[in-house]
Amino acid sequence: MTAGSGWISDALREHEDHDHAERPEAPNGRTELPVSEREQLVLDRIDRQRRRRPRVREERITMSHGAGGKATQTLIEAVFLDAFRNPLLEPLEDAASLSVAGARLALTTDSYVVSPLFFPGGNIGDLAVNGTVNDLSVSGATPLYLTAGFILEEGFPVADLQRVVASMQAAASAAGVSIVTGDTKVVQRGKADGCYINTAGIGVLSGDSALGVAFAQPGDAIIVSGPIGDHGITIMLARGELDIEADVVSDTAPLNGLIAALLAAVPGVRAMRDATRGGVATILNEIAKAADLGVLVTEDAIPVRAEVRGASELLGIDPMYVACEGRLVVVVPGDSADEAVRVMRGHPLGAEAAVIGEVVAEQPGIVRLKTAFGGTRIVDMLVGDPLPRIC
Repeated sequence: MTAGSGWISDALREHEDHDHAERPEAPNGRTELPVSEREQLVLDRIDRQRRRRPRVREERITMSHGAGGKATQTLIEAVFLDAFRNPLLEPLEDAASLSVAGARLALTTDSYVVSPLFFPGGNIGDLAVNGTVNDLSVSGATPLYLTAGFILEEGFPVADLQRVVASMQAAASAAGVSIVTGDTKVVQRGKADGCYINTAGIGVLSGDSALGVAFAQPGDAIIVSGPIGDHGITIMLARGELDIEADVVSDTAPLNGLIAALLAAVPGVRAMRDATRGGVATILNEIAKAADLGVLVTEDAIPVRAEVRGASELLGIDPMYVACEGRLVVVVPGDSADEAVRVMRGHPLGAEAAVIGEVVAEQPGIVRLKTAFGGTRIVDMLVGDPLPRIC
């Protein structure tokens, strides 16, 4: 599925009869690129659409609302942010930054409903721990303590629960965190999918610096810590519904060690995100929207394993939208990019780190991809729900 194709097609149809009309003045004082009149009209329409107040048009929740793309963002902004709005929530980062009795803390929460529960490279247990550790780490915090809440379905094998719990403890030990409190609920058979896990995490923020995608500036470099899409493709194939075999495993891992090394060596880091639901494409769009700047990335620079690319092509899925669970997206000043990549490659989880693009002043709010064929296309947020539950 190609995200954003519906918007672009609608825009082209809307302006089909206006090819010779005078180009309207670009909104918001946008710096324009030398694009055709039709392209500019399309970009202007997308810009107007994105700046409208978000509104949930559906009467009932659909799976798309949990896919991490456009429907998820609209649900969050139109329902949850609208109801709970406050300065701590409004940045919509992976963790909230709090001040408590003179200390700066980071707080995050997440829920895990992956199917299947066990997959090559991990299971729902270590996924829950690593995901929570990573949400704290990308905020610049040192993760310390986690909670664990279990929703168990009647009939779930105790042996499977023990495997999940053991993997959680192993992951917590590897990340240097402790699971300090929790809760357990059991629902009737058929009311859940075996086991769901909810977590919360707390960590300590040092210094006065703040990280966030809104701090991106023109000229900044965008880096990924390694090949993308491993986790999402692993989950899809592990479901056994497709007659496809590929030697790929989940990349689930705690990123706090890699991030600590990066922050120690590159103090000018602007922002970090772990590319989970919605993949790297969603992170890039969040950067463009929050900073009100453009993002330009190069397709050939984005690391993708051959197995993941092949499976994605067979399934008709763009790896840019496929979830990762152990990959970091970093925004750094352009003159710090080489050092950041060097430091990241010195860590096992960043051995294949690469600069994939840059933040630009042109076309604010738009992510553009230089394709391998020499053209350029818009990378919009994920539309629809092309993947199974991946986290």
